[in-house]
Amino acid sequence: MRVLVVKTSSMGDVIHTLPAIEDATKAIPGIKFDWLIEEGFQEIPAWHDSVDKVIPIGLRRWRKSWRKTFLSGEIKQFLKRLREKNYDVVIDAQGLIKSAIPAKFAKGILCGFDQPSAREGMAARFYDRKFAVDKSLHAIERVRRLFALSLGYEYQNTLPSVKLNLNAGLEEKKGFLFLHGTTWPSKHWPDESWLELGKLLKEKCEAIYLPWATGQEKDRAEWLGKELNISVLPKLSLTEIAELMLKAKAVVGVDTGLTHLAALLDVRSIGIYGSTDVGLTGALGQKHKNISSGYECSPCLAKVCKVLDEKNKQPCLDSITPESILKNLEELRRYES
Repeated sequence: MRVLVVKTSSMGDVIHTLPAIEDATKAIPGIKFDWLIEEGFQEIPAWHDSVDKVIPIGLRRWRKSWRKTFLSGEIKQFLKRLREKNYDVVIDAQGLIKSAIPAKFAKGILCGFDQPSAREGMAARFYDRKFAVDKSLHAIERVRRLFALSLGYEYQNTLPSVKLNLNAGLEEKKGFLFLHGTTWPSKHWPDESWLELGKLLKEKCEAIYLPWATGQEKDRAEWLGKELNISVLPKLSLTEIAELMLKAKAVVGVDTGLTHLAALLDVRSIGIYGSTDVGLTGALGQKHKNISSGYECSPCLAKVCKVLDEKNKQPCLDSITPESILKNLEELRRYES
């Protein structure tokens, strides 16, 4: 069986799809997937053995100049590549208009969430087969259930897991990886808290790794590096960061796609949550724990905090202390062999 998966972005949503790929691989011997994905994330699907072909799409880039993109012939070439194969099933695992439209151009029976289940109900109008999946379920479980319904196997209600082609190395694990970068302002743990956590780890003679992807993240990493007297990592690919996770003692991250990956890879890890809903989109893994303050207005799902305190800080995140992070990391040691 050959299946096209459509899950273009964001990074967290893409990583949420990997357990469903793993489920289907175990349930249907010989199944192979192609994956339509935003070009910036095309490394990720290739990590799984069951993914054969990765088809990048440049929606984020195209939006900046639709006319130029159309006249260049890039869209025509993309559609040609998308339609090269006949698929037994096409699964739009995103449930958005922006994913349903390109999915409709692929050759195959198009499956997706029904109108009440989809993130954008209008997307369901494009599908040949529509399935009801409770919106109150965690995002990973929703995608896993959609795959089971679309491909005709029984869903197994187990903790999500995935085996990926990443080089873990054989050397002893060392250091703590700080995943300090994220998109929404309301997801950022205060810089001062990262600094204090770094100081506590340095007192224990622990190494600290500071990756970055954007200019803003580089500025924060360099500030932390200067304050802690440690080196900042060069810009790494997604694969390089994933492999660094596997070699680290532990990962501490905000609500970002890489934190979800650390959890799925069974790396000892902590996720720090403020505005977003841990129950619906929190990272999941045996050696992972999510920390949220339980502040009265959290989760608000707002990109920018509306109740900043007198020091211009976000109460729900400012109340999560570095000491609590270390305590929870220590408790997770019980899962290590």
